[in-house]
Amino acid sequence: SPLLAVCFAASCGIPGIALLTLGVNPLTGVLGAFNIFLYTCCYTPLKRMSIANTWVGAVVGAIPPIMGWTAATGSLDAGAFLLGGILYSWQFPHFNALSWGLQEDYSRGGYCMMSVTHPGLCRRVALRHCLALIGLSTVAPVLNITTWTFPIISLPINLYISYLGFRFYRDANRSSSRKLFFCSLWHLPVLLLVMFTCKKSVLEKEDKGDLHQASHETAVEIRLP
Repeated sequence: SPLLAVCFAASCGIPGIALLTLGVNPLTGVLGAFNIFLYTCCYTPLKRMSIANTWVGAVVGAIPPIMGWTAATGSLDAGAFLLGGILYSWQFPHFNALSWGLQEDYSRGGYCMMSVTHPGLCRRVALRHCLALIGLSTVAPVLNITTWTFPIISLPINLYISYLGFRFYRDANRSSSRKLFFCSLWHLPVLLLVMFTCKKSVLEKEDKGDLHQASHETAVEIRLP
């Protein structure tokens, strides 16, 4: 029953948020509470109202890795938004390809999905975000999150999913959508694994920070009479 569903959700959600707030940090708890609100009160009702539900749902999917970053660092900085951006963009080729084969089911169920109401947009958005993954991977070393080997090593898999995204955009059939969907299943864990192996260590960042501070102090001393 709806009452049982609400009680079960509350029995999971409230202790979960409390554990994140008290056991991790308040920022992570706030993000968790916001994501529950976004999923239940915005994303789910929008499924029957507007194709905007897909964009809202992508935000919902992007917040958990941001919470992981805030849990480890206690702050919202460039790394958090980069991880969130990667998850946000990845979800469009993943879900748009999946929804393409479920057009009839979504239509019968009364769900407003791009694949049903805006099939051309569905294909274009999937391709755009495949290409966006290349850009986000290139930004990682610029933000001092990874070394420059990350965009180089990740380029082949990003190009491959972009190629399948283009095939989906051009052909728009069940075969091209299935290939893109199944590629997305292994693409994300491989991309994150490569990102992990190419990450900048905390000690390396601290050493650079200390070196910059020491250089600044030396410059100040030289200028002093």
